[in-house]
Amino acid sequence: MLPPQRIAITGASGLIGTSLVGHLKSEGHTVQRLVRRSAVAPDEISWDPATGTVDLTALEGVNAVIHLAGAGVGDHRWTSKYRAEILNSRLLGTTAIANAVKEVKPQTFISASAIGFYGETGNRAVTESDRPGDDFLAAVCREWEGAADLAEGVRTVKIRTGLVLDPTGGALGRMLPLFRFGLGGKLGNGRQWWSWITLHDQLR
Repeated sequence: MLPPQRIAITGASGLIGTSLVGHLKSEGHTVQRLVRRSAVAPDEISWDPATGTVDLTALEGVNAVIHLAGAGVGDHRWTSKYRAEILNSRLLGTTAIANAVKEVKPQTFISASAIGFYGETGNRAVTESDRPGDDFLAAVCREWEGAADLAEGVRTVKIRTGLVLDPTGGALGRMLPLFRFGLGGKLGNGRQWWSWITLHDQLR
């Protein structure tokens, strides 16, 4: 187990972030949540992804920054407007926090990404050396990860994981009530690959 660390997290109010904050605190770490308003509590740091501003003074001295913030890809229909929100929420947010990381120099910067980077690969296994796909989500992931590279001089980890499933929320939380009423069904021919990870494993 790591010695006590001071860790800053964006997206701390989401499914993963909420559980991660509790998990880290249970292991004795100090957690500071980045919030998109003026900080009002000792464990808050204000930031504004849209303007690229982060309270660098409050962020100074953290051991690690974990970046989870971004619009949910399954929250709305993919209209042109929402596609832009999916991309911009990741591009602007990651640019803002990566530039801040470059300034305050924590030991580690962990930035969420997704296996959407690879596009549709069917049953073909992929590794870090595989090329990105050519669909919308692959383009989002390329931009997302490219923005994380702005954190020059800091060890940067980009975590490409699949859909996080947990009955308390997220995609599975929305689907379970339908399944319990017998309303769940296959999509398309039902033979598509759908890579996923449990919330427990994601936290670890």
